[in-house]
Amino acid sequence: MRLALLVCSAFIVSACGNSYQGFSNDIVDRHTHWQTPEPRSGELTEQELEMATIAWKYFENNYQESTGLVNAVNDYPSVTWWDASSYLAGMVSALEFGIIKKEEFDRRFIRFIATLNTIDLFMGELPNKAYNTQNAAKVDYANQPGEIGYSALDLGRLLIWLHIIKHRFPQYASAIDSAVLRWNFCNVVDENGTMFGALLEPGKPVQYLQEGRLGYEEYAAKGFELWGFNTKQALMPEPYATINMYGYDIPYDTRDPRKLKAHSYVVTESYVLDGIELGWDVTSDHSAHDDNYSHAWVAEFALQIYRVQEKRYQETGIITARTEHQLAGAPYFVYDTIYTDGFAWNTISEVGDFLPQYSAVAIKGAMGMWVLWDTEYTDLLFEHVSHVYDREKGFYEGIFENGTGLINTFTSNNNGILLEILLYKKQGKLLQYQATTAPSLWEKALQSPFGYEGQCLPRNVETD
Repeated sequence: MRLALLVCSAFIVSACGNSYQGFSNDIVDRHTHWQTPEPRSGELTEQELEMATIAWKYFENNYQESTGLVNAVNDYPSVTWWDASSYLAGMVSALEFGIIKKEEFDRRFIRFIATLNTIDLFMGELPNKAYNTQNAAKVDYANQPGEIGYSALDLGRLLIWLHIIKHRFPQYASAIDSAVLRWNFCNVVDENGTMFGALLEPGKPVQYLQEGRLGYEEYAAKGFELWGFNTKQALMPEPYATINMYGYDIPYDTRDPRKLKAHSYVVTESYVLDGIELGWDVTSDHSAHDDNYSHAWVAEFALQIYRVQEKRYQETGIITARTEHQLAGAPYFVYDTIYTDGFAWNTISEVGDFLPQYSAVAIKGAMGMWVLWDTEYTDLLFEHVSHVYDREKGFYEGIFENGTGLINTFTSNNNGILLEILLYKKQGKLLQYQATTAPSLWEKALQSPFGYEGQCLPRNVETD
């Protein structure tokens, strides 16, 4: 079966039909036209507000007053900037829902941005991949002291959330700009607009490696572009192809993981985040929330990824909401994909081990589809996950597809994204601009030829 699937993927498929994992050998018609469901909008119901309050409980439990950071995983004092961004999303949402008062928001954010303004950077360039949340020291993924490099994807997400907060709360613009102006961008984005991460391994020099695959790459690139950087190459969908699953053309990145040591994961998360935070718009589009998605191909790809999961449920009865998620034990993290490495519905570890026992309905994936597409299937997703919480800890990570129960762990990413999903229902896309703002410290730095030499800021570009 796997060899057959590889052949199908190479020829993109009208003759291959829907023959995935033994579900069916029927030839199915490709879906090329269908109605786009509307997103959900309106005030939160009593149940939804209760869900938001429970999700915020995670951030009450895992907040570190000494640094203003929040643990990425319950009771584990380490954080990446992707997870920290989810905390920022959760904090803004909690304020907007009235779960926390403005005084608490101010106290938390001032402490957070003070830490971001004072942390040691990786090789003096950019924030390290991980930090100890109790003392803000650079650490490796085992939370041991030391620096390991930086992630362009994580920093792109952080730049999106710093940009959102800067424009929602202009009183914090200078503090945010000061933090970002400490960074050196020379090695993270090149002149073609390609993003690179840094990797430092024991006994080896620093390696700067192209980072990002279809979905994640474009989402993170928008973070740098919001700050004026050219990310043209990273924003292009190419190289990509599609594979037909249940009649839907699913886009995937065609870069070879055997040569580049990076898997190409088709998951829900990056497309959901682009939709709720950026409205599937290009970054130059400052319009309010609407259904005119100016980054049209991203919106189309997102819809294909939603539809194929809905169709899988309709064909197999398996409730499906696939995305990356944490685990309570080793290997602690899996990419629970719609498609990767030549296989449909492939759940793998970061090193590519096949782990189908960890396939799950991810809470953030289910709720993301629920808010972006108002359908009977997403009603079902809501019923499936809306009570999967511990009132004292927040929402669980997910529910295993094979009926073996809940993923018994709690994370900043899951609870933060759940909060911002609910905020999207209330407010629409989360990146909102003030009608007028004073020139910011960042804009002045870009306009002046003096100062910040050697940091590769995007000089002479049009700023917002």
